[in-house]
Amino acid sequence: MSISERAKMAAGEWYTCIDPELEALRVAARDALHEHNLMRPGERGNMGPALRLLLAQVGDNVRIEAPFHCAYGINIEFGDNVFLNAGCTILDTARVRIGKSSLLGPNIQIYCAEHHKDAALRSAGLEIARPVEIGERVWVGGGAIILGGVSIGNGAIVGAGSVVTRSVSAGASVVGNPARPIPA
Repeated sequence: MSISERAKMAAGEWYTCIDPELEALRVAARDALHEHNLMRPGERGNMGPALRLLLAQVGDNVRIEAPFHCAYGINIEFGDNVFLNAGCTILDTARVRIGKSSLLGPNIQIYCAEHHKDAALRSAGLEIARPVEIGERVWVGGGAIILGGVSIGNGAIVGAGSVVTRSVSAGASVVGNPARPIPA
């Protein structure tokens, strides 16, 4: 019996994203996102109902401003009191966990997928998924990019426009491309 591409993705192994089961999951996510992004704000509240059902975990008082985009949604976990500003994108091929009371500015991008370096394998859709962990009380400034395999510790600050390629210690402030620690 062969292992499904979804199972490979979940296990952190190389998989092909060109797969009917994964495409069906992406279609379900797009449908939920369509509802969320087009609902009138007064009707939507903190997030559209289909998006809430799609996500792996949603704590109390989680607010996701529209527009929002994710690849699957089923790999995203939010603690209590998380806020995502408008334009955030989470390509959740792996688990993305955002801890309680964390604030993400506008146009934050979280990319879990890493495509194969070999051009032929990349063209065949081969990629690997790396998780992202954002701790509690983290502030991520607008336009920041967070790459797969990164952990951001509790209370850390990521400056606007930063590209986070390595893990960030608890309480640290990082800025730049690639993001580097700055003195407190």
